[in-house]
Amino acid sequence: MQILAKTTALLFAIALLSGCASKFRDYSGPEVTRVVVYKQSRRLFLIHNKTVLKSYRVGLGFAPRGDKKVEGDGRTPVGHYLIDRRNPDSRYHLSLGINYPSERDISEAEALGKAPGGDIFIHGQGRNFSFLIPDWTWGCIAVTNDEMEEIYAMVRDGTPISIYE
Repeated sequence: MQILAKTTALLFAIALLSGCASKFRDYSGPEVTRVVVYKQSRRLFLIHNKTVLKSYRVGLGFAPRGDKKVEGDGRTPVGHYLIDRRNPDSRYHLSLGINYPSERDISEAEALGKAPGGDIFIHGQGRNFSFLIPDWTWGCIAVTNDEMEEIYAMVRDGTPISIYE
């Protein structure tokens, strides 16, 4: 009985400590000078000059084809932007903000009499079952939580991001 109690206590301590593992990683490799996303192939690349450092499979907005035009359309924007902020407390594990909308995006939405939307991020999955649906976001770029930890460590604010159809 005493062995069972000690084993149970040990397993509980291991489970408790594994939940406390930090989601913040260190990175000391080459600088990521550009992030590139190809929507059609669902790929995100972290690039140092002309060298691909890492590649990830991504999920997109729930209406993945075409450029984001207005708030709520479920599309991921197409264009050239910057990583402009980071959210360590994101409901989707971690997230890196993209400075959407650009002046062009705002003008296009205004011409339609609509708002362009905002809050476009590269983010993890959080605690939902999003991995069951390939394109589930409202226009963001999603990766696994483990991959997001890596991307979050590697990509700095101010890094250019190009999103292609």
